[in-house]
Amino acid sequence: MEVLLLFFFVVNAIAFGLAGYDKYLAVRHKSRISEKILFIVAFFGGSIGLLLAMLLFRHKTRKSSFIIKFTIILLAQMVLIYLKLDHKI
Repeated sequence: MEVLLLFFFVVNAIAFGLAGYDKYLAVRHKSRISEKILFIVAFFGGSIGLLLAMLLFRHKTRKSSFIIKFTIILLAQMVLIYLKLDHKI
């Protein structure tokens, strides 16, 4: 269990850092981090970190296609957690 918590802490820290760095690059009109990379990190457990970065840095909050895809990932993770807790998969 401790390893799993450490994994989620690290992956969320990475998601937060990537989103913050992408915002930094965006403001300076430099080459950006791919949305695909942000989605992959979110998919593998970094949703909370990415969400916090989006809110704190106001990053990707107006891009509806990003919000929709991110919401789908977040909802899928919530369903999986619910099923895991409810049915002991």
